[in-house]
Amino acid sequence: MSLEKKIEETLNNSLKNKDKNTFPTLRLIVASIKDLKIANKIKSSELKDAEVISLLKKMVKQRNDSCEAYKKAGRDDLLKNEQKEIDVINQFLPKQLNEDQTRKICEEAVKKTNATSMKDMGKIMGILKSKHSSELDFSIVNKILKGILNK
Repeated sequence: MSLEKKIEETLNNSLKNKDKNTFPTLRLIVASIKDLKIANKIKSSELKDAEVISLLKKMVKQRNDSCEAYKKAGRDDLLKNEQKEIDVINQFLPKQLNEDQTRKICEEAVKKTNATSMKDMGKIMGILKSKHSSELDFSIVNKILKGILNK
């Protein structure tokens, strides 16, 4: 079953069960998927899972940015809402590697490309995105690579 179908099925189940914690976020996801189809003029019935994952990651990033703003503003009520939405979205994303696992993969990529400076960052990112795009948080990758390459 495709990821898009899984999201729609989960939405239908949450509507039937009147789960007010999840269905508003699931509706946002489905609407975003439809918007992406319209923007890309996709006539086929479903997006590829990689496209849906990319969309979901953007949604999580937007909510994380909002969380930061709400923390600074002291708006705990809005912060909790954003965190609930992040939890709902994350259930459809592949498991992300932790920082230690990410560091190990980054170090291997640096060795593989014989990278020595920040000029080599593009090569390393290319390798990491081709092999690990769904399981790595590239904001963490960026910090780790800067640390390794600036030694």
